[in-house]
Amino acid sequence: MKTVNCPLVSIIMIVKDGERFIRQALDSIMAQSYRPFEIILVDGNSQDKTLEIAHEFSPISILQQAGKGVSDGYNTGIRAATADFVAFLSHDDLWTPDKLTLQMNYLIGHPEIMFTNCLRTFFLEPGSGIPEGFRRHLLVGDHPAMIMESLVARKTVFDKVGYFNNALRTAEDVDWYSRATDLKIPSIMLPQVLLRKRIHDRNISMDVDKNNQNLLVALRASVVRKKELLK
Repeated sequence: MKTVNCPLVSIIMIVKDGERFIRQALDSIMAQSYRPFEIILVDGNSQDKTLEIAHEFSPISILQQAGKGVSDGYNTGIRAATADFVAFLSHDDLWTPDKLTLQMNYLIGHPEIMFTNCLRTFFLEPGSGIPEGFRRHLLVGDHPAMIMESLVARKTVFDKVGYFNNALRTAEDVDWYSRATDLKIPSIMLPQVLLRKRIHDRNISMDVDKNNQNLLVALRASVVRKKELLK
């Protein structure tokens, strides 16, 4: 499947010490049927071979993150993006080869839609145990994913919804999607599995206590916004 009109897409990847998986993630980007794209790698001061591996790929721009945390990394990448469309991939996850084509086709064909998401499957990295906090049943079947790795969006959506909350170490995506929902930003969940999410022993999102705290922050903020919108 090809896209007739092919605008540039900025693909943002944030990483710190990701040598274990980053080559596979970048390979899955390079295998995309969609062109053109640019890769913006935001590095959080990696001390391993992450940057050495990244330099093997083109087209790629490597930025050193001035701040700290996942939210700051996303915000750095979005501000550096030169395209009108943005997508995101974690250094330890994988896209299917038709991900950008299917999501960009939908956005191009539906100019009223601001962002798209897709289904995901989970897979357990060989040799890794299931992290505390991960629900084992998710390893079976396909699941809707409103997370960064499934997102392809018009860059202008961040002018409407805002950027990511730098105060949140986890659940930054929950907070952002909650704001988008409260503002009734038009979006679509595509029915195809386009993301393979790796579960392993270093998943940041499996920090149960911190994640729960940040989820409460995001939910409380949503309640406040909804009250304001009703005034």
